[in-house]
Amino acid sequence: MSSSPVTVATSTIAMPCCTNNSNNKDSIEDLVALKISLLCDYHIGKTSFFTKYVGKEKGEEGFSIIGLNHMDKTLCVSGARISYNIWEVEGDVSHIPVACKDSVAMLFMFDLTSRCTLNSVISWYQQARKWNQTAIPVLIGTKFDDFAQLPLDVQWTIALQARAYAKALNATLFFSSAAYNINVNKIFKFITAKIFNLPWTLERNLTIGEPIIDY
Repeated sequence: MSSSPVTVATSTIAMPCCTNNSNNKDSIEDLVALKISLLCDYHIGKTSFFTKYVGKEKGEEGFSIIGLNHMDKTLCVSGARISYNIWEVEGDVSHIPVACKDSVAMLFMFDLTSRCTLNSVISWYQQARKWNQTAIPVLIGTKFDDFAQLPLDVQWTIALQARAYAKALNATLFFSSAAYNINVNKIFKFITAKIFNLPWTLERNLTIGEPIIDY
């Protein structure tokens, strides 16, 4: 296995924010909507991750009910306007059908400092696959900044388990931190490149103590 630091070529995929304009008919017609599901236990840092990516740009609206949140973010990708319709389920499995149907990607999240949330990932995956068998699976460990403070032997154990789970789910694994914006945007760039077959290179980083990427 490689243990070289991650290197990502980003020159071939630019994702600047677009201006939302609901009065522009042409803009609406040119918009490509992609539904993405986020699934996880309570209190794993999902809200911080979600807010870090979506932000609070004017015109990007959503709704929230207990256990289910939804928000849109629009970006320009290779000249096309992409609307990411992000549905997040936290703790309540009853919302899985509405969140997962027609999703192009499903993000299964866990707290890197709490192994019980990693153990829950398999159950989330099994429930989600009942409603969607084709979405791209991504496994995301949150709170990498806290995780990096743990003893190296503990980090090693959790990293090995996370990699084993990712392999079992046929998912790409990212360790992330919303607080330090580690791998947050990169995850959505990866999904976009995967869906549209864009030439974007993602290499493994298996170095303990660094934000792991594995696939």
